[in-house]
This record gives sequence, C-alpha cells and structure tokens, in this order.
Amino acid sequence: MLVPTDPDVDLHDPKQRGELSAALLAVIAAGGVVGALARYGLAHLLPHAPGTWPFATWLTNVSGCFLIGVLMVLVTEVWPNQRYLRPFFGVGVLGGYTTFSTAMVDVRDMVTEGAPGLALLYLGGTAVTALIATAAGWFGTRAVVVRRRSAVSP
Repeated sequence: MLVPTDPDVDLHDPKQRGELSAALLAVIAAGGVVGALARYGLAHLLPHAPGTWPFATWLTNVSGCFLIGVLMVLVTEVWPNQRYLRPFFGVGVLGGYTTFSTAMVDVRDMVTEGAPGLALLYLGGTAVTALIATAAGWFGTRAVVVRRRSAVSP
C-alpha cells in the first residue's frame, strides 16, 4: 500500500499525483521568499560578533518553531480544507524563515573562535527551546480554539 507523504495529495488518484504542480510550487516559493526575507531582516537587526551567541538565529528558530506549533493546530482544526495554507506557511514561510543549518554553522564558528562551552550551550539550548516553543504554540493555540468553540456552542 502506498502511503501519501502529503495529506493534501491522494497518491492513489492519478489526477492528484499531477497536482504537485507549478501552482503548488509557486505557493511554496512565494512563502519561502517571505520567510527568507523575514529571517534576513532579523539577522540584520540583531548582528553578532564571531564567537558570541547568535541571538538572531536563535530567535528565528525558536519563534519559527512556536509558529509551527500554532500552524499545526490551525491547519488541522480551524482551516483543515485550505489546500495551500500548509504549503504556503509551513513549507514556504516557516521553511524559509527557520534556519537550523545556520545554527549549526554558528556552533562551528563558536568552536573555531575558542568558545566550545558556549557552542555546546547554544546547541542544546536551541534544541530544547525550539521544542518547548513548538509545544507552547500548539498547546496555546489549542486552548484558544477549544475555548472559542465552547463559547460558541450552546
């Protein structure tokens, strides 16, 4: 049995296999531009010297993970039938915004600059705070959604 890797596309339907199309790629690319520009702007707002804590990269990854947690609830519970919402925001915007590869380059640079302890703290701190941020985004958004639904229902 073929299991779809994308819940928006039913790979059993030959018509939908072709939907990994120019339109979908354009939506992802547009989101990627938005996310990359936001990351670039934040990096210029919060520059860091070699061997120091890269706050812009850390803030980008942690805030991006928080937003991923928010998005998970929105695309599954609030707007589940919006075909391009997840590809635009999840793959495009947040994929272009978050930058864990840059975080690893920052770790290497801190070690090279003689700050291996800071590099280790940054490596672990980024992973832990990113996971906490994702959970906070998910749980917080879920609580708001549940509260709004219970306020609307009789």
